[in-house]
Amino acid sequence: MSSSADYRGVCVRVNGDSLLDGVISSGHSDRGAVRRINEDSFVIAPPVFLVADGMGGHAHGDRASQAVASVFAAAFPASVPTEPADVLAAIHLANERVLALGDDDLALSGTTLVGLALVRVGPESGCHWMAFNVGDSRIYTWDGRALVQLSVDHSAVQELVDAGLITRREADVHPERNIVTRALGADALVDPDVWLLPAVDHQTFLLCSDGLTKELDDDEIARVIAFHDSEAARHDTEHALSLPERLVNAAIAAGGSDNVTVVIVDADLAPRAHIDDDTSERGGMPRFLEETRPRG
Repeated sequence: MSSSADYRGVCVRVNGDSLLDGVISSGHSDRGAVRRINEDSFVIAPPVFLVADGMGGHAHGDRASQAVASVFAAAFPASVPTEPADVLAAIHLANERVLALGDDDLALSGTTLVGLALVRVGPESGCHWMAFNVGDSRIYTWDGRALVQLSVDHSAVQELVDAGLITRREADVHPERNIVTRALGADALVDPDVWLLPAVDHQTFLLCSDGLTKELDDDEIARVIAFHDSEAARHDTEHALSLPERLVNAAIAAGGSDNVTVVIVDADLAPRAHIDDDTSERGGMPRFLEETRPRG
């Protein structure tokens, strides 16, 4: 079973000026070649986009990811920037909803979460993209040449990599690569990583469950994106697959051992001349977000 969604034409106005000319976003999800059901969920509900991966082996993995999706789909006014505090509140509410699923039969429920939201930071800083993650679902940026992972996996193998005990390549085949160290539904208090990026110019983000990254490494993902971009440049798109569907199909062709979900957010934003570097690098985060920044 698979699902897809598209959204076009977000227009956000701040102080009477058009900040965001347009966002084109799309998503695709499939149960893969092995799993019986799809425990992934995704949301495209500007100003918020997310992927949640219900934890296999736990009860109600599909219900857990769906609970998270329901919270975020209903939490924000449509097509206008939100507040960082409201995004954090939604994360904590989603965690409560997932915890409540386990109360029905005393079984543990859990899900990862990775997301992106357009937020207001302050009158001088303008709008930013707020990225957030719990678990090993990932968010990347794509600049037309390089794919860069923004999130840091909350996983047992990532901790081994951080400690210098194994390499990234060894982590990809490690027997404990499926063990996550943070998840919604695991504890009463959830600990997300959160960071901010100025919302300027042309930016492309890729959000995915680990069903994609189990089958395709970053170089392989980048090659699929580059091929898709080359088709778009030739206007050869009449019968072309969407980029999320193309990535999902590539993961299934490579083995499809897990559910696979991809969301792409492609934004062309009005330039903001007074913002010229990464907020997370220059220490411009609101104080209550400082402790949520990702490792590394």
